[in-house]
Amino acid sequence: MERHTSASQPKQTNIGVVGLGIIGRGIAAHLRRKGFPVFVWNRSPRPVPNFVGSLGDLAELCNYIQIFVSDDDALLQTAEQLSEKLTQRHVVLAHSTVAPDSMRAAADIVQRRGARFVEACFTGSKGAAEKGELVYYVGGTDEALREGRPILEASSKEIVHIGAVGQASVIKVATNMVSAASVQAAAEALALVQAQGLPVEKFVEAMRVNASYSDTLAMKLPKMLGRDFAPHFSVKHMLKDMQIAIQIALSHYQDLGVTAAARDQLFEQMQWGHGDDDYSAVLRKYLHERVPGFSEEPQIQEPLEQSDAEESITASAGAETQNIEREEAGLVASSESVLGFSGTMNATAPAATPLRRGFLKQLLSRFSSGEE
Repeated sequence: MERHTSASQPKQTNIGVVGLGIIGRGIAAHLRRKGFPVFVWNRSPRPVPNFVGSLGDLAELCNYIQIFVSDDDALLQTAEQLSEKLTQRHVVLAHSTVAPDSMRAAADIVQRRGARFVEACFTGSKGAAEKGELVYYVGGTDEALREGRPILEASSKEIVHIGAVGQASVIKVATNMVSAASVQAAAEALALVQAQGLPVEKFVEAMRVNASYSDTLAMKLPKMLGRDFAPHFSVKHMLKDMQIAIQIALSHYQDLGVTAAARDQLFEQMQWGHGDDDYSAVLRKYLHERVPGFSEEPQIQEPLEQSDAEESITASAGAETQNIEREEAGLVASSESVLGFSGTMNATAPAATPLRRGFLKQLLSRFSSGEE
């Protein structure tokens, strides 16, 4: 594997890519094809061109740094490790889907060093990354976006400036809420059609001329019919995004019933060990025939070599999902504290999730009506 040190290349036009999951490696390959000098870093070494030894080396080599890591901790750790070498010449573009507060914290780390920070959440999966046809939802100052735009344009078909840092993350999570709910509804619809003995292909044919048809369904439905769950956007990452949405909603005392239901189905797939599959794998619950690798009993999957979008220095997704219910319970407890109510709830039993949602809804109803 070829490694480079900070003294071996000029800096001015180089692009650094952090994270070689599906999207990161797709973008790196696309930028190389367009003639950009691209240098990369990943938590686990990869046999790819211009793989550098550290994030510090990457910062010394590159003025522009694109971050494709999978969660809040990974983004903040990356920003901290880069910050030691960041200067006013740097533009850092963060593409992770994380909580808005985490995105703002990463921006603060970068900006304290005099560098510019662009929040650039993306929509689009493997094929779009490889073709340079992502859509970026951008947050940041006009100056930062002006400097970062040429790099974003090199791998996108559209750039939507949302507003300040953190706001693009909200929009990205909100759009993913619609995607997750849509695919979950499609899985249930396929199950209903199949249960009635109708050809599922007729459902797809009908959907193509239906007002609710979308690019997401156009991509997912054929693969769902073919039981092809090769990852374009994984269960574990969509699950993470749904949890972010629910956390944001809880902070505003909102009950996201559809999103919570979609989250629960994704969590079930994690329990069955399918976290690295495409999130359309929620269809598995409704398959009549056995699918290869589908166990008789659910098991929490062990941490896997990350191969999905935005891989970098994140903790394993298996461990993350075991904490999801506890995290939500903590947020519920915080809401109870605000409402002046004390009580306990079972935070670990998946079957209790609807009860917790209903319980929180009752509390919020009391709060809004002025009851003590």
